[in-house]
Amino acid sequence: MERTMWNPAMEAISPSDQKKLEQKKLMDQIQYVFANNTMYQEKYRQAGMAAKDITCVQDLAKLPFTTKTELRESQVRTPPYGDFLTAASDLVNRVHRTSGATGQFIYTALTHNDLEMTNDCGARAFWAAGLRPHHRVVHCLNYCLWMGGYTDHSNLELTGATVFPFGVGNSRQLVRVIRDAGISVISSTPSYPAYLEDIVRDELGIEPKELGLRLGLFGGESGLENPSYRKRIADTWGMQPQNANYGVSDVLCNFASVCSENYQLHFLAQGALLAQLIDPATGEDLPIQDGVKGELVLTHLEKEAQPLVRYRTSDILEILGTGPCRCGRTGFRFRVVGRSDDMLNVKGVNVFPNGISQVLEDMVPDLNGEFQIVLDHPSPYTGLKITVEYGAGIDTDQKGAIARKLEGKIKAVLNFTAKVKLVAPQSIQRTEMGKAVRVLRRY
Repeated sequence: MERTMWNPAMEAISPSDQKKLEQKKLMDQIQYVFANNTMYQEKYRQAGMAAKDITCVQDLAKLPFTTKTELRESQVRTPPYGDFLTAASDLVNRVHRTSGATGQFIYTALTHNDLEMTNDCGARAFWAAGLRPHHRVVHCLNYCLWMGGYTDHSNLELTGATVFPFGVGNSRQLVRVIRDAGISVISSTPSYPAYLEDIVRDELGIEPKELGLRLGLFGGESGLENPSYRKRIADTWGMQPQNANYGVSDVLCNFASVCSENYQLHFLAQGALLAQLIDPATGEDLPIQDGVKGELVLTHLEKEAQPLVRYRTSDILEILGTGPCRCGRTGFRFRVVGRSDDMLNVKGVNVFPNGISQVLEDMVPDLNGEFQIVLDHPSPYTGLKITVEYGAGIDTDQKGAIARKLEGKIKAVLNFTAKVKLVAPQSIQRTEMGKAVRVLRRY
């Protein structure tokens, strides 16, 4: 009988057992933080809070939030790990850094036990997405300190799959390795296959679907929630594109994935993270119930090196389901609406880059899906300037009509006015980790 879950004891845990587990683990984690974490000791002293004030999960609402800015400031005060390092420094086994997509990067330290927890949650996600020991998977994310590189690699390895650590760059060599080694799975950002299409044709003289890839394990960018985006990948490559790698690198590398039964992200970090939702404007706690939208707040349940309590992720989620999935997993299911720090209000309309992405996807191949919102002044906004990459093969005399068509679709679908500037493919800024920078602030 096929193993359907990596860790069924956690992935299929009952709601009552999960509450008991979270209660016990949280109390242990809170005692550990209050006793050993300099940053939180001072933070909670100023808030007038003591460990005895936290006796249950509901009491977490009494504690102030933790923000990325605080972590940056902590590491400036006490380099390199910050004064929120809670374990002895000689217990740190590995150090990563965040992508820096929204500002100065943060060093993330992990002990041996932290790594075991991280790998287990990552294996849960990749297994849910369909990765199995018989697969050969090429991993194409940046290995240069980024969590998505080496730690995702070790998550992939734990499933038993054969992993080819290719990293980024030298794409012509990559397509030859995929063909020559009989690789059937690729792990990358979802935009990377579009970049590889012409390289496969030029380098190997074949169509992408002839290369042999059958499964795509994607993460790090939006777009996969759009069925037409997934269909384009599937039609071009002959592979199943899976949203398999959702995580928050400051907190846990990968803890959500779709399954074979539906295309909704499953929360898979039971026993490792306590998830909460808040109203991003007021900070008020919201229930994790069907249809609720709110900012994801995470608390570690058994982290040793750098435990975080009530950490604001800035990710806005919509809860899609809370009952057991047909696959048997019991974690809540969700989609990422956008980031609170990327949300823009345009004449009373809340605009997220994810919404723009879905509109662009309907205009492929005239466009390739890449774009950037350019802000040259603070809010309020009466409209937005958007730089958009046109598709391969578009003539100069077509650009005006395509831009006007896109402006009309944005107005009709998203109800705000956009001024579109079309630019050549690969013109828009990416971070050194390969992520697209969706909002560029020039003021």
